[in-house]
Amino acid sequence: MTFSVPIANVGVLALYLLFIWLAAAIAGAYLSQRKGYGEKAGLASGLLLSVVGVVVWLFIPAKQGSDWKVVGPMPWQREN
Repeated sequence: MTFSVPIANVGVLALYLLFIWLAAAIAGAYLSQRKGYGEKAGLASGLLLSVVGVVVWLFIPAKQGSDWKVVGPMPWQREN
């Protein structure tokens, strides 16, 4: 009788966690840039705090004159 360890399952989980981590970094960078704080601050918070960093950027107020204040949260919205 042989004993096998499901190593492939750990690899798939690691890949999914990597995708979540990278998506959080992208979202944090996008939000911080739109709110006028620069891309690097959001990228750092997204990489270090993962999903929590994105939630933090949702609650940080936008600077005056930023794209978030001028255009709005979603740039693809069209006003009728």
